[in-house]
Amino acid sequence: MTTTEAPGLTEAAAAAVEAARDHLLGLQSAEGWWKAELETNVTMDAEDLLLRQFLGIRTDAETAAAARWIRSQQRADGTWANFYGGPPDPSTTIEAYVALRLAGDAPDAEHMRKAAAYAREAGGIEGSRVFTRIWLALFGQWSWDDLPVMPPELMFLPSRVPLNVYSWACWARQTIVPLTILGSLRPVRSLPFDLAELRAGRRPARKATGWGRAFNTLDRFLHVYEKRPVAPLRNAALRRAAEWIVARQEADGCWGGIQPPWVYSLMALSLLGYDLDHPVMKRGLAGLDRFTIEDEKGRRLEACQSPVWDTVLAMNALSDAGAPAGDPALLRAARWVVNEEIRGPGDWSVRRPDLPPGGWAFEFDNDLYPDTDDTAEAILALRRSGLPEAREPIDRAVRWMSGMVSKDGGFAAFDADNTQELCTKLPFCDFGAVIDPPSADVTAHVVEALAKEGHAEAPVTKRAVVWLLKAQEADGSWFGRWGANHVYGTGGVVPALIAAGVRPDKPPIRRAVAWLEHHQNPDGGWGEDLRSYDDPAWIGRGTSTPSQTAWALLALLAAGERSPAVEAGVRWLVENQRPDGTWDEDQFTGTGFPGDFYINYHLYRLVFPISALGRYLGRDR
Repeated sequence: MTTTEAPGLTEAAAAAVEAARDHLLGLQSAEGWWKAELETNVTMDAEDLLLRQFLGIRTDAETAAAARWIRSQQRADGTWANFYGGPPDPSTTIEAYVALRLAGDAPDAEHMRKAAAYAREAGGIEGSRVFTRIWLALFGQWSWDDLPVMPPELMFLPSRVPLNVYSWACWARQTIVPLTILGSLRPVRSLPFDLAELRAGRRPARKATGWGRAFNTLDRFLHVYEKRPVAPLRNAALRRAAEWIVARQEADGCWGGIQPPWVYSLMALSLLGYDLDHPVMKRGLAGLDRFTIEDEKGRRLEACQSPVWDTVLAMNALSDAGAPAGDPALLRAARWVVNEEIRGPGDWSVRRPDLPPGGWAFEFDNDLYPDTDDTAEAILALRRSGLPEAREPIDRAVRWMSGMVSKDGGFAAFDADNTQELCTKLPFCDFGAVIDPPSADVTAHVVEALAKEGHAEAPVTKRAVVWLLKAQEADGSWFGRWGANHVYGTGGVVPALIAAGVRPDKPPIRRAVAWLEHHQNPDGGWGEDLRSYDDPAWIGRGTSTPSQTAWALLALLAAGERSPAVEAGVRWLVENQRPDGTWDEDQFTGTGFPGDFYINYHLYRLVFPISALGRYLGRDR
């Protein structure tokens, strides 16, 4: 690729990518992997303290360190948000407040008075989300009678019946199963204080229509059943739920590699008689230490860890920056990735029982839940690494990933055809995504991996390309399910379509290019605020960030652009690079649940700019 940029920009970009590459190489572990902090919000830390209070293992030292972190994230108005610079969140503020009360912060302290005042104005405990009220019910601050019912008997519903546990997304089903135990046994632990100052004194009206009204009626019936469940059936259901939970504990003690099912599973099993010395409980509690960061800022718990994702993104970045096949860092990483291949069945097998396993998960230990997104990026990384023994894992991964296509031709992250909208209508489901339908960003990564493996003409790839073309928004962008937001979706889809053979001059590509150019910031970068998931006025708008600027450049470069917009984006990256070769990025650009839960992947600020600058310089291969 030839360059026709302004004098000096090519040299500056080369210096920037080399400094960034050196920084990235310095972060690689001796075993070959990369893993940076996965930052979320303070509910993780508040709930960790509440878990320890529930189990009777909370220590003063842990509490003080966690409180220090929670206080550091409070804003001047007394509130906490779900992402950097975001609007205040009532439920997050309530959970943070309760944690600080556990730490001994007085309710009449200024920072606590501000938090409580905001919570009351926002509807108080009465207006908080269901999950917050479950935590409060565990400690006698909310009535179990006033929570939606999810009975453990749902464990007996076969997989072909609506609202069985496999109707839910993998992260939701792992959370719901232990919650059915908690909701059935209705434990109450004591707190050394009351939370009257968080009550608004009124319950917000929750209007429901259609299926929502029908499920409200069902919930009233289930409340009646909860008062007198059929004892043999209830006991059998609790046993089935416990067996299901225990069977899904990972080698490192976690459940699904994520915080919500982990904490609820520990509490549920404790209620069923698993004492703290039981191997399952010991592994579970010990595993939390691996997810805990403690430094001068305080003690905080990662909601998840992303070593496979970080590693394959780092590998692809190094290849984009010119690292050749056989590079020692690539080979070391590739060997580690190959050893992380998942060779056994998992929950995905329920819908694809005849599909041979293969592929990769997000975490160190999550063998029951490989995902197509990590698998696609791993395929791309391994094929460029030059590791001879990667060929068979790649072939198995291509077979498994292709077999996970949904009926409509698109790809979701963890399951095929996990699209039952009924799940979203339940009164229980007022927070976070609970199903896993196909998305443009995941489908794009799969298409790109298949195309680079020589399968551009395969029926599964062609159907996925058609799915992507149909999913393009009217404005020319694509929605981003796992990253913020239309910049992420568009940044992933355009390179995939080009790899699959769509010509750069075709209307879908030109419309995407026009959308990106229209949404470039005056400073030359790109950014999209996470409020775009709730408010369309924010789509494509936000403070420029390194990762989002890189995503836009990756799309423009794939489309063959060597335009002023590209030059300005490259210049923004060059001028905003830190002396140590990386970039600052306080903004959260990762998405857990659109509209509810967001992530700051601390490696994004490094790997994606490396890829963009490397491709700009024509070093990618």
